[in-house]
Amino acid sequence: MLTSKHSISAAKPLLERYFWPLLALIWFAATGLDRLWLHLDQRLPAWDQADYLNSALDHGRALGLVAGGSWQGWQPLLDLSPKIPPLASLLNGTVLAIAGDHPDQAAWALSLWFGMLLLVVALWGRELMGAGLGLGAALLCCLMPLLAELRVDYVLEIPVCASCTWALWLLGRWLKGGKWLQALAAAAAIAAALLIKQSALLVLLLPVLWVSLSALWLGGPRRLQLLAAMALVLALLLPWLQHNLVTTLGGTQRATLESAAREGDPNASSLAGWLWYPKRLPALVGELPLFGGIAGLLIATWRRPVAKKWFWLSGCLAAGALLTVLSPNKDPRYLAPLLPLLALVLARGWLALPLPLLGLGLVVAGGLTASTRARAIERQGTPPEPLEAIVRYLQAQKPMAVRTLIVVPSTGSLNQHNVSYYGRRAGGQLVGRQLGNNPAQIPTALASAEQLLLGTGFQGSVGAEAQVFSDSIRNSGLFKLEQSWPKPWGGTFELWQRKQTAPKAKGFADRFPLLAAGLAKGPKGLAPLFDAIGVQHQLDGHRSYQVQVRQQALTQLRRDPNNQQALWSLALLGVLQNRALEAEQWFARLEQLEPQNPWPPAYRAVVLNAAWQPWRAKAVADAGQKRSANPVLEGLADLSGALAGEIWRLNQARQSIPKAVQAVEQQLAN
Repeated sequence: MLTSKHSISAAKPLLERYFWPLLALIWFAATGLDRLWLHLDQRLPAWDQADYLNSALDHGRALGLVAGGSWQGWQPLLDLSPKIPPLASLLNGTVLAIAGDHPDQAAWALSLWFGMLLLVVALWGRELMGAGLGLGAALLCCLMPLLAELRVDYVLEIPVCASCTWALWLLGRWLKGGKWLQALAAAAAIAAALLIKQSALLVLLLPVLWVSLSALWLGGPRRLQLLAAMALVLALLLPWLQHNLVTTLGGTQRATLESAAREGDPNASSLAGWLWYPKRLPALVGELPLFGGIAGLLIATWRRPVAKKWFWLSGCLAAGALLTVLSPNKDPRYLAPLLPLLALVLARGWLALPLPLLGLGLVVAGGLTASTRARAIERQGTPPEPLEAIVRYLQAQKPMAVRTLIVVPSTGSLNQHNVSYYGRRAGGQLVGRQLGNNPAQIPTALASAEQLLLGTGFQGSVGAEAQVFSDSIRNSGLFKLEQSWPKPWGGTFELWQRKQTAPKAKGFADRFPLLAAGLAKGPKGLAPLFDAIGVQHQLDGHRSYQVQVRQQALTQLRRDPNNQQALWSLALLGVLQNRALEAEQWFARLEQLEPQNPWPPAYRAVVLNAAWQPWRAKAVADAGQKRSANPVLEGLADLSGALAGEIWRLNQARQSIPKAVQAVEQQLAN
């Protein structure tokens, strides 16, 4: 009888010979199970899933590939990704254009991303220890519960997994080989990963530093390769990052620090923070794949010391785990990019087990994964909420009409995001927006809302204020109940339409110039302005008022080039539309007309910094400070100077910026 070692050795030539067909078979099997799951699963896309579907649809339209859109240029394309990088949405939107815009059809993008992940895992494993390790690691990726869940969950984790694993593999090849093509390929892969999601930094940052320091230490051509690689990464990242720097920083802060504080996640200063991921690892990887692989690793290590070629993989896994644990926001999805690396390590352990045990373990692990999915389908067998029926009703008369539906309830099966997605399929122009969590929104909604979707019974994540808002709509006498739909768990959804006899909804374009002119007062004018704009952008999801405001302001300027109200309107529009340099031109005109007012140069310095022109911002703030001494201008001048390279102004900024913040707070309080 052959021993396990001899059996595996005899199988190696066969696995090498049929490596590609077997890898394709693994992907086809996983994809087939995923398509079956999507066919049986009746849930509608929830908040995050619908948000990413909307992003894919937006980018598909902006590329001119999907009905309802056309190519408008690079700036409008970059406008679509203010917080999350655009690469995944660009590729997902292309798949959506080919496969169809039903969520199940759009999910073909996930299958392609997972195929890319299996390919790099298999190639990396084959490079380490032959085809058996590569195919085994790919199979383990299919069996891990977290990756199995993410393969049918329309979020960005599978693209992040695939791109990060590619980048790390190529980085390791460059570290070992030191060739120009390897350096540039690794740089392109790193840029691609970062253009999918910023959280890729958790996995890539320390390995990139490792390779960079090695290149500097070794010198010679590697230093030039490092410079070229860094230049390529920056060249690929800068167009998006420069256009969306401010919103990206704000979104990252909300997604990490604020989200962690809101959810009560433990940080790395506590034992609970260090144990948060390890406690969940068996459920995310699968107990059998995890503990079977660990047992095999102990056997393999006892037989033979770990080879040096495993150091890179092990180091990447440890470095990524460290930064993931240190990250303040905790979520199982953040562990996903490390699972392909763990699959390679665990596959090494499984190959050290006796052959019968290896086969039995894989069969049992596959059975457990399938049964888990079957139980999940059985548990969620409740009929979906009537989202599609509501959208069909709204679009029955004018399917392509541009409109906004105010959605007060917010559940996983019906929320503003999936209303927008279903409302814009097949070229539709219906978007959903949410109001109701703030009683201060009631007067504006009564004055300006056209259609609202209210609910009875459980309304999801909205607070008690939503009931006050809904009662105000029902009792106002301005709206009529047009249609209702029963909810699966009891209660109804109600469509309320503004009555024809009610006062006409007030247009925001008429209020906008007065609000914009309030900027001349400094921080005092900011609060009412942005409160009003925040509500308006929910009432008018298409922001159609901006076209009217621009036309009116330009007409006024043709009559009077010094019309300050028109200039404030155009400057504010530039800020809202993320056109920093355009806004700067209007603020410069206002600065000439009001030389003693400190706020036009202050706003001008802010938008110039946002446009990555701190040297101009410094000059503007310094000149404004000479005309009218102001602590805000002083702080902006020091900050801009430091950003422009005048390092000596950092010490001044430490003193002037707190004074500027204090001055703003005092003005807001008075």
